[in-house]
Amino acid sequence: MSRYILALDQGTTSSRSILFDAAGRIVALAQREFTQHFPAPGQVEHDAEEIWATQTATIDEALRTAGATPADIAAVGITNQRETTVLWDRATGVPVAPAIVWQDRRTADVCARLREAGHEAEVTARTGLLLDPYFSGTKLAWLLDHVPGARARAERGELCFGTIDCWLAWKLSGGKHHVTDASNASRTLLLGLRTGQWDEHMLGLLRIPRACLPTLRPSSADDGLRARIGGVEVPLTALAGDQQAALFGQACLEPGMAKNTYGTGCFMLMHTGDAPLMSKHRLLTTIACTQGPLQYALEGSVFVGGAVVQWLRDGLGFVEHASEVEALAASVPDHGGVYVVPAFTGLGSPHWDPFARGAIVGITRGTTRGHIARAALEAIAFQSAELLAAMQLDAGRPLRELRVDGGAARNDLLMQFQADLLGVPVVRPAITETTALGAAYLAGLAVGYWKSTAEIARQWRVERRFEPRIARDAAAARMREWAKAVERSRGWAGG
Repeated sequence: MSRYILALDQGTTSSRSILFDAAGRIVALAQREFTQHFPAPGQVEHDAEEIWATQTATIDEALRTAGATPADIAAVGITNQRETTVLWDRATGVPVAPAIVWQDRRTADVCARLREAGHEAEVTARTGLLLDPYFSGTKLAWLLDHVPGARARAERGELCFGTIDCWLAWKLSGGKHHVTDASNASRTLLLGLRTGQWDEHMLGLLRIPRACLPTLRPSSADDGLRARIGGVEVPLTALAGDQQAALFGQACLEPGMAKNTYGTGCFMLMHTGDAPLMSKHRLLTTIACTQGPLQYALEGSVFVGGAVVQWLRDGLGFVEHASEVEALAASVPDHGGVYVVPAFTGLGSPHWDPFARGAIVGITRGTTRGHIARAALEAIAFQSAELLAAMQLDAGRPLRELRVDGGAARNDLLMQFQADLLGVPVVRPAITETTALGAAYLAGLAVGYWKSTAEIARQWRVERRFEPRIARDAAAARMREWAKAVERSRGWAGG
């Protein structure tokens, strides 16, 4: 058997390739950032060709680092930023417009009109989602309406729509396969939650031609899809949205188990089993990674998590490197009464306010960069605590622990504060690259590299466990202050 599994982890700000061995250990990792485009307030775009170029460059680099060749790869798995929307020419493979990123708010007014027309209840019942510009469906409709000739071409089957998994699979297969999986498709507003198939009512509501949609496949399957790497065809056996992949990589394979990923945004998922649990607290119901029958999860989405650290670095110039933020935040004993609400692109769960904007409140003459940095880090934990509170109410059960991953999960100050707010242990695994690890596990299972999910669960290891240190009434007081700060940011952009 070949020696490694290759995971392609295509995120919001960078493309990465990671080689894993049979023990689930990282053998080689390569990463390249790519350009973030902000053409207008509330709009975020990517160049899909640049994403492809950075992804292929990291594949080559990872293989070189490991001293490996494509023949050493048993299978490839793709995990990706989910709702980002690409539209390209089926004949040439060239995008017809910039990719619209999941953070983009340009369709907020469209979503508001659909809500006002009374459509949201049925949309949620059919898809598990809410009417918000976060999801791909209204982004695709916007492209079809604003790119000259796109709607007619899409109806004729001349254009392909896809999320980033679909785009990479198309490119890796040389344009032979236009496919996606249910974990990504369930984030489009176009998929039936219970059927796992494209929903005709939603296609009609959003005016999406079926001819431009990809073929659906399981998250993990060896069904003939091949990636051409260095002239060698390698089984491409896994496609999975990044958050569902992280749930799998964290071995949260049983109902009631939950994880939170601290990436560009923060995404908390709780496995709910083989039946969808519909939220009463404005969380999302989504399809988890599937090998056979559909599995489901409750999800809460924070749009700006680790991205607030990038803002401190790039927007405010507080630090030169993101890794320096923890020390800056620790340079003050507490937040000094300052709260940062990083609603740069609106608020996600449980508020769903696309018109909210960022705010810093509680500033005094004594406020320093350290206080703002600490408040920015704490904002990540506050937003995640809101998600867990809603999730526990929906699930009707308390959470025993929260498994964490993603870049910001390496920040000890943040993880301790998160445990303090939640009142449950926050558990960081030995491998925090669980999004890529989940994609690797899904790919490897399909080709027998790993034999079972039980084998995968046995490989999960704890690196550190953060226990709550503050009283529950003190945590509740901080959450009340946070809620006041959030209220100041609501509806700022109008609507």
